[in-house]
Amino acid sequence: MACILRYFFGSHATLEHWTNTAPIHKKYVWSVCMTNIIETDISIIGGSLAGLTAAIGLAEIGLSVTVVDMIPIKDQVQPSFDGRSSAIAFASCEMLKALGIWKFLEGHAQPILDIRVSDGPSLMHLHFDHESLGEGPLGNMLENRHIREALAKRVEELENISVLAPESVENIERDKSKSTLTLKSGTVITSKLLLGIDGRQSLARRNANIPTSNFSYGQVGIVCSIEHEHSHCGIAHERFLPSGPFAILPLTGNRSSLVWTEKEHLRDTIMNLSDRAFNAEVKRRVGDFLGDIEVIGGRWAYPLTLQYSDTYISTRMALLGDAAHAIHPIAGQGLNMGLRDVAAFLEIISDSMHVGLEIGSEHVLAKYQEWRRFDNASLIGVTDILNRLFSNDIGPIKAARDVGLAVVDKIPPLKNFFMSHARGTVGELPKLLRGEPLL
Repeated sequence: MACILRYFFGSHATLEHWTNTAPIHKKYVWSVCMTNIIETDISIIGGSLAGLTAAIGLAEIGLSVTVVDMIPIKDQVQPSFDGRSSAIAFASCEMLKALGIWKFLEGHAQPILDIRVSDGPSLMHLHFDHESLGEGPLGNMLENRHIREALAKRVEELENISVLAPESVENIERDKSKSTLTLKSGTVITSKLLLGIDGRQSLARRNANIPTSNFSYGQVGIVCSIEHEHSHCGIAHERFLPSGPFAILPLTGNRSSLVWTEKEHLRDTIMNLSDRAFNAEVKRRVGDFLGDIEVIGGRWAYPLTLQYSDTYISTRMALLGDAAHAIHPIAGQGLNMGLRDVAAFLEIISDSMHVGLEIGSEHVLAKYQEWRRFDNASLIGVTDILNRLFSNDIGPIKAARDVGLAVVDKIPPLKNFFMSHARGTVGELPKLLRGEPLL
């Protein structure tokens, strides 16, 4: 026990320290030091939002899963770790319910009832009202830290998931029969299939020498939260400004999450503002429709890039989420894309097991790639065009897009189509996104 505690908390750690600091995550400790050799059905690099969701789904269909992540869960759920919130589309929420995760999120979820899109100070706007579809909210806003905590609690309920964290991968070897990970601690993990769900800088992708296209938008996303006097009424606002979109996204209570897109060269200037000056600049951009506002918590800045991989698969390996593709946050679809990858992958693995196919075979992995490549490419193209179209102040373009917003707002069938896209209910949906169990 002493060696396990020192592994996570240092030489002065005690059992009491562990119990007091992270009582719901004991599995994460015991999973690391019990053995130097682990044999598992699926190994996952990346205990991200998509990574743990995939692990939970795989465990539910009877597979053993080992997840490796560099950051312990106790750090990932701290408010200071990640100030971002995510717009979880309606279909993605159905998936989280089907996987038994949503029960830990209900108290933290803010339904998105309407979306209002406007072009700077223009009177032209586009208003999406969920009542016109009659099918429930467009989605829910959730703080990322609450999603991580919910995933960790669900992992605790499943016996066939092990999470090794903090831990890092030193070497990856793959052949026709298996994948082998050698960790920094000396632990060796062998599996039938390796999943790279380890983000934009994916080690799994680099190990497979998969070519990847990258494009920088020359923008940063500045993220913070505000408290305000008046209710947001569940309305998400997307304002297009010359520097990029400015989103005001409803959270529980009288709070909202801001995603402020700005030119990259202004990052340090804005991030180094005093609290008073930063608050004043936020007030100027938000306006007075929410009454008095105040920035709460910290502020974060993330570079905005477009990235996509030439292939999602290699021998005994598949890429999911940001390891395969990463987009501009203009439509709030990044995490939803990753969850759609996970839903499709889980369905293919489940169906393959039922007919006796090898889960790590080239044929099975090819089916996953075929399902997801077109859908992802379409969304990548749409978000890229939208950002280029709206992140400028060119007169003729501005006039054309204002007219476009007004026209779409007056055509109900077209508006409903866009709302269905926002809800994630368009296209060939995997079972989980329809709220149906895999088995």
